[in-house]
Amino acid sequence: MTKRKQYSKEFKLDAINLVLEQGYTRAEAAKSLEINLSQLGRWIKEFREDSDGQAFRGNGKLTPEQEEIRKLKAQVKQLELEKRILKEATVFFAKETK
Repeated sequence: MTKRKQYSKEFKLDAINLVLEQGYTRAEAAKSLEINLSQLGRWIKEFREDSDGQAFRGNGKLTPEQEEIRKLKAQVKQLELEKRILKEATVFFAKETK
């Protein structure tokens, strides 16, 4: 009897990122990660249908530590976006004053 292989949430999100953000085809990503193509498709479908950031949360609710990490990661992402926008604005206005 073989045991089903379980993948972490981070692995699944990285696999999805290859397809949605980095331009890999599903087949390329599945082959490079040595996972089934249909499995990757299910992960992408679940990710897209997720509206509250709870995709792949497993059984039960998040622990308080996991919830805090999720919030902090979202905050870091937001701050990185704001930082990038400010850098672009600085370059824009620096060009305008010349």
